Parts: sequence; C-alpha cells; structure tokens
Amino acid sequence: MKPIQMIDLASQYLRIKDEIDSSIHKVVQSGSYINGSFVDLFASQLAEYLSVKHVIPCANGTDALLISLMALDLQPGDEIITSNFSFIAAAEAIALLGLKPIFVDIHPQTFTIETKAIEQVITPKTKAIIPVHLFGQACNMQAIKDIATKYNLIIIEDVAQSFSGECFIDNENKKLGTIGDIGCTSFFPSKNLACFGDGGAIFTNNDALAHKMKLICNHGAKRKFIHETIGLNSRLDAIQAAILSVKLNYLNKWNKQRIDISNQ
Repeated sequence: MKPIQMIDLASQYLRIKDEIDSSIHKVVQSGSYINGSFVDLFASQLAEYLSVKHVIPCANGTDALLISLMALDLQPGDEIITSNFSFIAAAEAIALLGLKPIFVDIHPQTFTIETKAIEQVITPKTKAIIPVHLFGQACNMQAIKDIATKYNLIIIEDVAQSFSGECFIDNENKKLGTIGDIGCTSFFPSKNLACFGDGGAIFTNNDALAHKMKLICNHGAKRKFIHETIGLNSRLDAIQAAILSVKLNYLNKWNKQRIDISNQ
C-alpha cells in the first residue's frame, strides 16, 4: 500500500509536467537567470492576483520579513510585536537587526495572535506588529488595524502559511498580506504556491516602501554599481519565477480541492 503524503510534490509535477518543462526550457533558452522578463512577469501576475500595487520578489520568506523591517529605518532596541506561536522566521528577522521581539500569546481557537493582549505590551519603543496568519486562518486584522492606527504602528503581515486566504475588512474581502502596510510570503516547496527551491515575495501599496525594498533586494542598487543604501543579495531566480507563473494559474483550483477533501 502506498502511503498518502501530506504534500506530494512529485505527483503534482506530473499533472502539469508539460507546462513546467516548457517554462523552464524558455528560461534556459533565454540565458537570463537573474531578474529579467520572467521575474517581472510573475511579479505582475501576482500583483494582479492579490489586487496590490507592488510585488517585490526575493530569495525566500525570511528575507521578505528582514527586508521589510530594513525598509522602516528602525533603531536597535525598537520593539516589534509578534505571535509567540509560529515559525522562527519573524523573530529571527527582528533579532538579526538588533530589534526586540515582543511576544504575544495566541487565541486558543485560531492559534493566531490574541489581539486583546496586543495593547498591553505597547510601549514608546513599539514600532510595528507582525501578525502571523497560520494554518490557512487569518488573524483578526480589523482589530490589529485599529490598534496600529491608534498607536501609529506599521503592520507587516506574514502570510507564508495562509497565502491566498482572505479577510473581510472595511466592508470588502481582501487577500491576506494586502491589508497591512507590507505583506510577506514564502514559496518554499511545502506552501500552497510553491517553487522548486527557495523563493519569497513582498507586497505593498506604498510607493516609497516598494522603492526602498526593491533597492534592498539588489544590494541597495537601482543601477549597477550605484548603491543608494545598504542592501542584501536577495532575488528570486528566473527559473523559479517561471515555475510559479504556471502554478499560480492552478492555485484557486488546488485550494478548493484541499477544502473539499478536508470537508469529507
């Protein structure tokens, strides 16, 4: 008897093999592996899917969080509120920049950050909130948005485990990651939108933040050898972008199949 895998990537590949192979072949034929038209195309497709102004592809989901924080010009010791129950990436990005993670407990039913406890830990040093959407479930973004507005805080949504989920807020459904100031995701192979290695992306409707985050992803440079700020080498490979462009066409279908199976 063949065991049922939680994530059967080999089987998924076989179902769309011709499209994936064709997309990879086009990249190899082009000889353009870093940035370029395939990455630009995926970024524009993802922006349309999310109904967001800017998508900045990057090397992985952890870098997405790190770049988002770097773009805020924070100072060592500034405090960032996040959930105490999630993957290490958010706390890791905070700590790498010399910032201080402030952990808030989770709601016992959703396992996402307990919004009622957020205001209790806000201090004059608090600069941002990183709510982590978990297991496909959304944090209470209306409450988080209200708190952020009240205390003038930045919201960076971590949607790596709930990408393409939605939240009803301000009388409309919005994709997770597009409600706060910045959204971050991962395309790690176990995600519902996954590449064949590491990859990530950042979303925002803020022109100034988008400009700065694009610079940071590319060594702080808009043009070669002209470095405007300290940055990273964090770019999504063209082959991974081409694969993601194919998979994005199937994402809603695959999500529905997951829901249907879970309801059986």
